[in-house]
Amino acid sequence: MKITIVAGARPNFIKIAPIILEIKKRKKGGDPISFRLVHTGQHYDKNLSDTFFEELNIPDPDINLNVQSGSQAEQTGAIMQGFEKELQNNPTDLVLVVGDVTSTMACAIVAKKAHIKVAHVEAGIRSGDMKMPEEINRIVTDSITDYFFTTSNLASSTLLSNGALDENIFFVGNVMIDTLMKNLPLLKEPTIWSQLSLQKKEYFVLTLHRPSNVDSLDSFSELLKLIVEKSEGIPIVFPVHPRTQKILTDAALTFDNLHYISPQGYKSFIYLIQQSKGVFTDSGGITEEASILNIPCITFRDSTERPETCELGTNMLVGNDLNKINIAFDHLFSSQWKKGQPIPLWDGNTSERIISHILNIYEG
Repeated sequence: MKITIVAGARPNFIKIAPIILEIKKRKKGGDPISFRLVHTGQHYDKNLSDTFFEELNIPDPDINLNVQSGSQAEQTGAIMQGFEKELQNNPTDLVLVVGDVTSTMACAIVAKKAHIKVAHVEAGIRSGDMKMPEEINRIVTDSITDYFFTTSNLASSTLLSNGALDENIFFVGNVMIDTLMKNLPLLKEPTIWSQLSLQKKEYFVLTLHRPSNVDSLDSFSELLKLIVEKSEGIPIVFPVHPRTQKILTDAALTFDNLHYISPQGYKSFIYLIQQSKGVFTDSGGITEEASILNIPCITFRDSTERPETCELGTNMLVGNDLNKINIAFDHLFSSQWKKGQPIPLWDGNTSERIISHILNIYEG
């Protein structure tokens, strides 16, 4: 069987790496399976794209649609146009999409209109926040998906309540953790480690990119000031997402202990998280990685599509609630942060389960 795998942004690359590795392994073992990799070009910055392919041993894409920047509508339209031609020129048995970025939704729509089955890895997760573009992408993608691969029993239950058939839902775990566990022995100290004289457990990592946090200059400035104030002078390392950089350039915000750095490769970034005292973020994926690494994580969002990171992991949601923020920092500096517990099936073997299910479906 032929699988077309779609990736377009940093989180996608992390998720497809173990899936591709497993397909290659199964094919070498004699299973009738092959893949074609489509890069939509949604993330085109080298540090958000090429570096991840190199570090995670992802093969060069069979095609890059080179969509690049634009509004949500512009990107969606360009991806759909490019992917429609791709499927016309390269017929496939299954389109596999991962995560919840624009590429995920756009390519799922194109595949279904071409009467091609769609498999969604990380299906069923919901934040309940319709202001998030990703939430719309999740809902639309899952409404037309044929085979659902979920990270939790809650995600599976959500799909069932929305009308998905039980026999098409597979609780398999989290492919991001496959990549994390495989690369832990391979992490590398980033160049900024010595440049900033960083010390283990004596700095924080900050990432912010969601529109609700960074698109308003006033609210973004206030949030940064608050984080700096609460950090008690400890260095904060802030790898800046391209969309956030535009705001920072206009704001000219500087603080003695806040260090802006360029986006990092996967191994350097995970190294920074692993060695840090804690993480401040609004990213869903980073809450997963921090939880498995048992690193305190303060998330500046009111809701999460990954509640297991709060219930079993090290994540605490604070939004912009000053009381919650104060409590979180008090716990952090008094060494009272909760310890991470094992999360079901987040064990490094998710990609094996996914490909086994796909083979069973198409051989059955």
